[in-house]
Amino acid sequence: MIIPNVNVLSDGQLKEVTDIVAAFGCKVMVINGQERSIYAIVGDERNDDMVTKLEGLAYIDRVDRIQSPHKLMDVRATLSTHRVKLGGVELGREPFFFAGPCTIDPKNPNVTIETAHAVKEAGAHVLRGGVWKPRSNPYSYQGDAKALLVLMEASRQTGLPVDTEVMDEEHLRLALAEGVHCLQVGARNSLNYALLRQIGQAIADRDTCVLLKRGLHMGPAQEFIAAAEYIVQLGNPNVILCPRGTQPALDGYRNHPDESIVPLLKERTWAPVVVDPSHAVGKATYVPAAALAAIAYGADGLCIECNVHPSQGIGDDPKQAVTPEVLKQIIFQARELWRIRRSEKS
Repeated sequence: MIIPNVNVLSDGQLKEVTDIVAAFGCKVMVINGQERSIYAIVGDERNDDMVTKLEGLAYIDRVDRIQSPHKLMDVRATLSTHRVKLGGVELGREPFFFAGPCTIDPKNPNVTIETAHAVKEAGAHVLRGGVWKPRSNPYSYQGDAKALLVLMEASRQTGLPVDTEVMDEEHLRLALAEGVHCLQVGARNSLNYALLRQIGQAIADRDTCVLLKRGLHMGPAQEFIAAAEYIVQLGNPNVILCPRGTQPALDGYRNHPDESIVPLLKERTWAPVVVDPSHAVGKATYVPAAALAAIAYGADGLCIECNVHPSQGIGDDPKQAVTPEVLKQIIFQARELWRIRRSEKS
């Protein structure tokens, strides 16, 4: 990792740095942060001659060598000072909440609009809503691009930024064209490296965020963090890690709740961690306890399915969406627990 003593290298300085690392079989990846840019060496950065040449440049402060499978996401990386912001709120400064329906029904837009206003009133920062849906059964409802217009109208009415899942290049194109603020990568695609690269390339020069779900059968924490590296290494560091339960399921729950991975992630990476208790447990009555457990483990926030009329929703809402009243209580209790945890640390 090349750390300059200026905020941004000039074109001439960047070319000089690029030429040096290229001579040693490496390349430079520019990471644009909130206040300054840093320059990652992609390749084997251990060559002493290369490091000496770089540190001999007047505008280079130092070269940090991080041998890690996820050198940009590593907690020791210079990006550890980066702060992800969504809707003007910095994640990690206060508990952060995504909330909204599992699936947006374009034939009944009023439910989504009403839910959007309700989750905002409850204290949510971001409206989540499924436009396109991955389904095991090919005959189940797969989503509709018309739902994207409903989601963005809800955003305009409430002022809330929105999060929705994209599963292919066309979804990505449409979502960015409409101004989606946070792209969600679902559990089925969290190891779809081609899609992760496409997303990374598409948002490299944007402030768009990515909510990266943990895969259904994902193994070590390093594998989850390395998946985020695919996006970040293309230039946009605004990635949020989202545990959401894994397989095999715990009897009685939809998945095996995995909020206990939060401390492991925070030991290894600087990225904010927002837990999805709705998909972890799969039943609305269990969501409040799972949500508070995630905060107790140190999560930076929660992603909760919520609907003003869960029984009228489509997708998973009838079984796992909480009402806005329950969401409001979860948010209140989560903030209290957050305050208690922070006071214990100080």
